[in-house]
Amino acid sequence: MSISRTAKLTLAAIVGLGLAATAIPAKATGNFDGKWSVVVVTTKGTCDRAYRYPIAIRGETLINAGDTAFDIQGRVQGNGAVAVKISYGDQSAHGVGRLSGTMGSGSWSGGACAGTWTAERRS
Repeated sequence: MSISRTAKLTLAAIVGLGLAATAIPAKATGNFDGKWSVVVVTTKGTCDRAYRYPIAIRGETLINAGDTAFDIQGRVQGNGAVAVKISYGDQSAHGVGRLSGTMGSGSWSGGACAGTWTAERRS
């Protein structure tokens, strides 16, 4: 499957869990450590309809666990609140949401597109 630049940005925006990390003082407990599968769905704009993307969480840091070269800057707090910014070239997307146990969800926006994301823990 060929992934357009818009699709890559959309995916990144999820997770993208897309997000300029908002600094809310809280110490992550590591309860969310591991690999997560994130599905980004576009509900506004002409970006690809949906995309699945792997991320990893270590402590409070979100990490790109895929083969596509995105820059991910994000944090998960001990209470599960997630904020992230994903960049690909000169484009970026922001997302916010919440993780709880083995699931998570939130919203994202980037450029003329926006939507929702869901996450499922894989390990």
